[in-house]
Amino acid sequence: MTDPQTMLRHLYDVAVQRALPLHNTAAHLPTPPKGRTLVLGAGKAGGAMAQAVEALWPLDAPLSGLVVTRYGHTPPRPAGLPERIEVVEASHPVPDAAGLQAAERILELTHGLTADDLVLCLISGGGSSLLTLPADGIGLELKQDINRQLLASGANISEMNCLRKHLSRIKGGRLAAACAPARVVTLTISDVPGDDPSIIASGPTVPDASTCADALAILKRYAINVPESVLQALQSGVWETPKPGSPVFAGHSVHMIATPQQSLEASAAAARAMGLNAYILSDEIEGESREVAKVHAALARAAAKGLGPFAKPCVILSGGETTVTLKPQPVGTPRGRGGRAGEFCMGLAEALQGQSGVWALAADTDGIDGIEDNAGAQVAPDTLSRATALGHKVADHLQRNDAYGFFKPLGDLVITGPTHTNVNDFRAMLVL
Repeated sequence: MTDPQTMLRHLYDVAVQRALPLHNTAAHLPTPPKGRTLVLGAGKAGGAMAQAVEALWPLDAPLSGLVVTRYGHTPPRPAGLPERIEVVEASHPVPDAAGLQAAERILELTHGLTADDLVLCLISGGGSSLLTLPADGIGLELKQDINRQLLASGANISEMNCLRKHLSRIKGGRLAAACAPARVVTLTISDVPGDDPSIIASGPTVPDASTCADALAILKRYAINVPESVLQALQSGVWETPKPGSPVFAGHSVHMIATPQQSLEASAAAARAMGLNAYILSDEIEGESREVAKVHAALARAAAKGLGPFAKPCVILSGGETTVTLKPQPVGTPRGRGGRAGEFCMGLAEALQGQSGVWALAADTDGIDGIEDNAGAQVAPDTLSRATALGHKVADHLQRNDAYGFFKPLGDLVITGPTHTNVNDFRAMLVL
């Protein structure tokens, strides 16, 4: 039998492959319109989605546009593929001037569209930060500060994107409104629990059921500090988003071309092909990463002991989007490095306490855990003992949110580079 870590990495790779745009786009492309086709988009998969459209769109049909993706996430261009869609790069998860410029250009490209035209919108996770166009009265520096506060707060993706929509001139359905009277077709790759297109990249082309009042409640719940002018604008409702039933969405359509559940199912099928039982817990798991890890560890320990509903040899899979609330640090203490997947793995290692027969991998399917250069990390029965031999205590690293510093000396970081897709967290526990 292949070694456990190789098996886990294979399952992760299968999940990523299932979500690549070129494998999933053809069935959802509309026919070319009477007028022109304008491609607009944002997200970590934006470059790959644009290339998929370029490869599949008829060469004799007009095609142009602009898509923004994360720095370093534009895939190499296949030989012979004509470049008809411009791809630019910007910062994620904290927006920058390049993202602001891209959003301004995207909005400008919607000017002059007619009812004969088609706007093909390519939306994937990460688009909220990459497609940055603050509401009137909010500068880029303030938007960056609010974003940093949100990322450290422990707010879930739905809450963060609710606030982002109401502080934007392009999110929350406003891009679709700007495209009128053209028809809008949105192709999206889901990175959110429940696959709600209004949450993915803050839903720039779909109706928004959330309200300014909801955004105010989130500010209060997580003690996000904003100027009085922002509070007053939200209280007045002047920044309200287009709602379900609005005529600006008439004739528009949304197609989900890749989802977390599809990737988990592909991984489960690969596990069964290796002679393992495969179980999918859910593709919608949320909560603090370290707390979610405790539940996963309890299930793995039970399976290792021949108890519970999971029969070994097996793999237990899950997806979703957990959160990390950054712990306050003493003055002068450097903050740790890491992301959701690494935090989960530290919590899992601590809870498993060297349980024999259990290995695990957690990684983000975009290839980047937080803002680091790793996708995630792996856990083995000897993780804690190897760490102790190096003088590292997992509890200390958890206190500093320092997954990178814990797993790098062990050689247990999962490093893939950008994958050019994004269906969120992937977690696999192997019980032999």
